Amino acid sequence: MPTELIVLIAAIIVAWLVFQALLKVVKTTFSTAIAVFIIVIFLGLFGIGSEDLLQELTKLPETLMRLFTNTQSQIGV
Repeated sequence: MPTELIVLIAAIIVAWLVFQALLKVVKTTFSTAIAVFIIVIFLGLFGIGSEDLLQELTKLPETLMRLFTNTQSQIGV
């Protein structure tokens, strides 16, 4: 009987830890979604639509690479 009790307690502890981890993921996802929503609304006030934002996001790697190579050439690396 004591072995079954130990296994039960261990299972409850593991379930609680998994639940806590899942709760953190949900909180992070929710706060990120709210932040993105606020940014899109804020940009909309300046006439920048979500399509413009997505277009810039798809060009982001190219822009960062160009910025990186320009910076390297300016510092002489």
